Amino acid sequence: MELKSEFRVGIPVEQTWNTLTDVEFIAPCMPGAQLTEIDGDEFKGGVKIKVGPITAQYKGSARFVELDEANHRIVLEATGRDSRGAGNAAAEVTAQMTPDGDGTVVSITTDLKITGKVAQFGRGVMADVTEKLIGQFVSSLEEKLSQIGDQDDPGAEADDASADDAETTGEAAETPAESGPRQIEMAEPEPVDLLETAGRPLLKRILAPLAVVVFFLFNRRRRRKRRQG
Repeated sequence: MELKSEFRVGIPVEQTWNTLTDVEFIAPCMPGAQLTEIDGDEFKGGVKIKVGPITAQYKGSARFVELDEANHRIVLEATGRDSRGAGNAAAEVTAQMTPDGDGTVVSITTDLKITGKVAQFGRGVMADVTEKLIGQFVSSLEEKLSQIGDQDDPGAEADDASADDAETTGEAAETPAESGPRQIEMAEPEPVDLLETAGRPLLKRILAPLAVVVFFLFNRRRRRKRRQG
């Protein structure tokens, strides 16, 4: 299924690019998500969701397949599997950033393929859930950005420190090459409650078949009473 969404952040497009391509910076802003490993343009992690008392955890990996800084376009591929083997998910996510005054509009198109219990909710519910989760993500992201203050981007302090070191030594600062994946220590996230997030659309999907069952049982009971009378 294809899902489309759009949001605006109150920072310039270049800073938005630097922020959204810094996976370690934005991961804590994503509801239910946990980043565990980064290896170049590939990273691993998981997402926790629940429907009422039932909790599911998807573990998987993602990678940037396109980083077009000139046009501010990102394409990301991600795959995940339910840790209990009850389903899997795959997605291709395209994000296009467009300047909007002193801010940036980010348009996201997600081509989602999902199996298992979550798949039965359908496109309507998934679109509603996606919209609300993105809203939570943007709120969390803007709160985090506001804490940076006058810092130009998440990596600005590190860049400034490297430049100061270079001036002191009179040589160009070089970042040591990392060998192998880098493990990320991130707090265990609270699962995303789909019932709470989806609200009425999901309740309608649950209550509609339940109403049919109740109606059937009620009529059956009435017929039984008539026979006995």
